[in-house]
Amino acid sequence: MIGILVFLPKKYTMPELSKRVSSFEKLGLIFRSLDNSSQDVELTNNEKEKFNSLEDIVCNEFHFNGWFIEANVRQMLLAVGKSLEKQKLEKWLSTYLPSLETKKEGITIAVVMAGNIPAVGFHDFLTVLISGNKLLAKLSSDDEKLLPAIAELLIAIEPDFENKIEFTTNQIKSFDAVIATGSDNSSRYFQYYFGKYPNIIRKNRNGIAVLSGNETALELEGLADDIFFYYGLGCRNVSKIFVPHGYDFYPLLDVFSERKMIVENNKYFNNYEYNKAIFLVNSREHFDTGTVLLVEEEQIASPVSVLNFEYYTDEHALTKRLILDTDKIQCVVSNLDSIPEKVPFGKSQQPELWDYADGVDTMEFILGLVE
Repeated sequence: MIGILVFLPKKYTMPELSKRVSSFEKLGLIFRSLDNSSQDVELTNNEKEKFNSLEDIVCNEFHFNGWFIEANVRQMLLAVGKSLEKQKLEKWLSTYLPSLETKKEGITIAVVMAGNIPAVGFHDFLTVLISGNKLLAKLSSDDEKLLPAIAELLIAIEPDFENKIEFTTNQIKSFDAVIATGSDNSSRYFQYYFGKYPNIIRKNRNGIAVLSGNETALELEGLADDIFFYYGLGCRNVSKIFVPHGYDFYPLLDVFSERKMIVENNKYFNNYEYNKAIFLVNSREHFDTGTVLLVEEEQIASPVSVLNFEYYTDEHALTKRLILDTDKIQCVVSNLDSIPEKVPFGKSQQPELWDYADGVDTMEFILGLVE
């Protein structure tokens, strides 16, 4: 067992902010301890009880949502834990000082959360609370257990959060602003109901990858992670790859064919079999690795178990095209110097705190509401 000594940065002149930051820092330490290779973290009795409850949900969540297997839930919490390292929290928050330290009356921010991957709404949860406001979260029925358990653990770390967090699966009422995440269809619904409030309304986006043909074996393995993590259901999962004309697919196909565990999930396998049948019936040319189907397709979004691909001839022309499609793209995975703000292979599902969904600065939005 190791004890936790959390030193509060001297630059946080507001005690309440320091306390909030240190609480999330300790939460990050606990999340990182979920990695079996990590050392245990010393917990109080109450923290241990809430941690055990969270562990139980991690192990059994797939009974309630077949996509949320234990490995995927642990992967998400570990990624969140890494993002909550002390240095990263300081780097993120330094952008917003001294606004964060100006004592203000907290407001209530409603967050309508998606349920496509485990704890996908955590960043909004973090941003609302660390900025000193109250969270009113409408949970997705696909993910209604994990975040409340995380909140209970956070409250055990810092009881002052208890009156700052409210979860519901019913209609949300009495709030000052709203952050809503969903599909293109649900975004129209959100705009209709929440348009009169200050809001961030997120639509459907996907990750893409731009390949040169010179990727290393390690980079191809990383790309497979970007595609297969969470069964491709996340907005940062790569759903389409751009490859140069004459690209040799076989090294990539060999890597994909080794990811056999993904088809052990019945929900994923059913999607794979269905899409394969559609391609065969329609005589549509495709690559079949036994784990994913690759098809030449202009659209960025692809069905579960399908990876779209498209050929390109000029890097700079492609870069200009991607800029035009910014509202459809969450992140771009590549090692090409011509691609701005690229994400390294294997890192699409490990965003930093400052990697905001849809490129909209949530903290800046919140601080603008309470000034």
